[in-house]
Amino acid sequence: QVQLVESGGGLVQAGGSLRLSCAASGRAFYWYAMAWFRQAPGKEREFVVAITSSGADTYYADSVKGRFTISRDNAKNTVYLQMNTLQPEDTAVYYCAAGVNIQLLKTTPAYWGQGTQVTVSS
Repeated sequence: QVQLVESGGGLVQAGGSLRLSCAASGRAFYWYAMAWFRQAPGKEREFVVAITSSGADTYYADSVKGRFTISRDNAKNTVYLQMNTLQPEDTAVYYCAAGVNIQLLKTTPAYWGQGTQVTVSS
């Protein structure tokens, strides 16, 4: 069992930045690939970015490539999402997720956090 808790969401003006954090507890954090998803009102949950268990490889959705950066600190059991040049279309609830490998994580994560709201004003 892995528990994931997101933090760092809030209200930001278009063009601004936020950094989200996802703190993990339970089974060893370093076993898992990690990802961020987001869900805007009335829309399906969308894959944003993933990172391998070691942090060696990352995978970004085209919509955030060049603006968002995922990183992890296995010593702190934490994964981060640095979001720059935020736009109103980035407004969503952002969810942290964990999986045993990237293939499964991008489709059917094993664990989910509760989400943190990001709102970008125009």
